[in-house]
Amino acid sequence: MFTIGDFAKHGRVSVRMLRHYDALGLLRPARVDPVTGYRSYEAAQLSRLNRVIALKELGFTLEQVGAVLDEKVGAEELRGMLRLRRAELETAAAEAAARLVQVEARLRTIESEGTMSVDEIVVKGLPAVRLAELTGVAASFAPQDIGPVIGPLYEDLCRRIETAGVVPTGPGLAYYEEAPGGEPGSVLVHAGLPVASAVRAEDLGAGVRIVELPRVERAATVVHRGPMDGVLPTAQALARWIDASGHRSAGYARELTLAGPDDPRGWVTELQEPLAS
Repeated sequence: MFTIGDFAKHGRVSVRMLRHYDALGLLRPARVDPVTGYRSYEAAQLSRLNRVIALKELGFTLEQVGAVLDEKVGAEELRGMLRLRRAELETAAAEAAARLVQVEARLRTIESEGTMSVDEIVVKGLPAVRLAELTGVAASFAPQDIGPVIGPLYEDLCRRIETAGVVPTGPGLAYYEEAPGGEPGSVLVHAGLPVASAVRAEDLGAGVRIVELPRVERAATVVHRGPMDGVLPTAQALARWIDASGHRSAGYARELTLAGPDDPRGWVTELQEPLAS
């Protein structure tokens, strides 16, 4: 038998916590001295203590812990709960990291207001282009919604093109439009690679389309460097220039990949926003 202090030491918990668990009925002492009220524990009770702590750390309330323990949860079931909880925490961490990236992008936008030189923005025509493309729908045009859609689309498209032995005739081009019949604000994402006239959609598998994008007479263009989840300052600088110059946008900006190394910090993308005539 162990005193409550010794049992706390072996269980790596506090005496106060053991008293709390006793009060809740989660872990009763093996014996309570009727005269002194001193609690004593057996080594075998470390097993229940470990389960209480594990379930608590998995996010269960103490009331839920009691219910789970009453069902005699085993080690393998606890391992399954741990795997599920780990996946939930990893997802939450990834979402929190993505939110921080977007807050940082908003902050950079605020800091850079009015600092972009007009020399960085060029108005030019965009040539017609023949694309092999895959499409998907994003919940909005926000970078955190576009990224998880366009990334897999390009991975799939590149894999199909390589398997078919097709060589793209130029860099990747993404363009966007309102998603027909979708939720308000949802966006139809087009991930495309230019291909020669001999390439047919059936050569690349189900879901791939061949489209002919017509020439755009005038577009305001600017180069963005770095990951696309940080594109906001560049995109909003372009929007301010369009408005200040008396132009009108004629749709979503296209994104032409000028450089796309494995490290997103080295990405170079030209934003091409069509202008109304």
